[in-house]
Amino acid sequence: MAHSFDIVSRIAERSGQLRLAEQKVAQAILGDLPFAASASIQTLAKQASVSEASVTRFAKAIGCRDVRELKMHLAQAAAIGQRFLRVESSVVENQLPQIVDIVYADIHKALEVNRSLLNQETLLQAAQALLQARMIYAFGMGGGSTMLSDEARYRLVRLGRPVATYHDAMLQKMVAATLDKDDVVLVLSTTGNVPELNASCAIAKEYGVRLVAITALGSPLAAMADVLLPLKSLETDFIFKPSSSRYAMMMALDVLMTELALLQKDRSQELLRRLKFTLDTHRGGGNREPLGD
Repeated sequence: MAHSFDIVSRIAERSGQLRLAEQKVAQAILGDLPFAASASIQTLAKQASVSEASVTRFAKAIGCRDVRELKMHLAQAAAIGQRFLRVESSVVENQLPQIVDIVYADIHKALEVNRSLLNQETLLQAAQALLQARMIYAFGMGGGSTMLSDEARYRLVRLGRPVATYHDAMLQKMVAATLDKDDVVLVLSTTGNVPELNASCAIAKEYGVRLVAITALGSPLAAMADVLLPLKSLETDFIFKPSSSRYAMMMALDVLMTELALLQKDRSQELLRRLKFTLDTHRGGGNREPLGD
């Protein structure tokens, strides 16, 4: 199997060291990556106005064995989508109100769409699983999912539930191998398609652990879940802002924690009162200040 590398970056880095004909091949490729990935050597040579031999020399100059391997790497690069390969012109620089509106609108849309996916009966099932668990293990890997698995721990601690969070792939596997049917894994993943995370969850399932998942509907992780709180990621062509999908995940998590708090309403109220008393004694503050946030 050919070693995978970022061919777009490599072409850009080495373009100044190439012969003139090879530079023309580079320009033709970077000008239309999907075309270059699917074009024959004859078509690509014609597009760049060079000989077929120049295309072959270009492939070797950037570290490919041959044109076939070049096309494989081009196809991999093109698969990420054109929104990461073209210049975004819909947003004018230094227009802060416009940026604010774009970001806010995407967050609002993500919340609106994902609100429609949340089912009260399923939320109650998930909350009951957390309430009955001997121990809850929050798993997350990546950017937003890692952050929000920690957020899950903070929320569960406030409600007196025993919880631990693990992000490292090896530690997740080790922990998963020690669990049993009295434990619950609360797993968060925007895509539901992270191999290491899914492998850890599969190990836990082998030992009878209940899996509560906040993840993409139809994903491999969703298929493993005993209780699924589905997510739909809405990514736009404006690639420069953070993903709005983490707001949808946070909403699902907040709703789940509220359901859990209400299932043990008297205990939750007493624990939250203690938190408020302890924090006010330590820092002072008004009646409406948040509980440690």
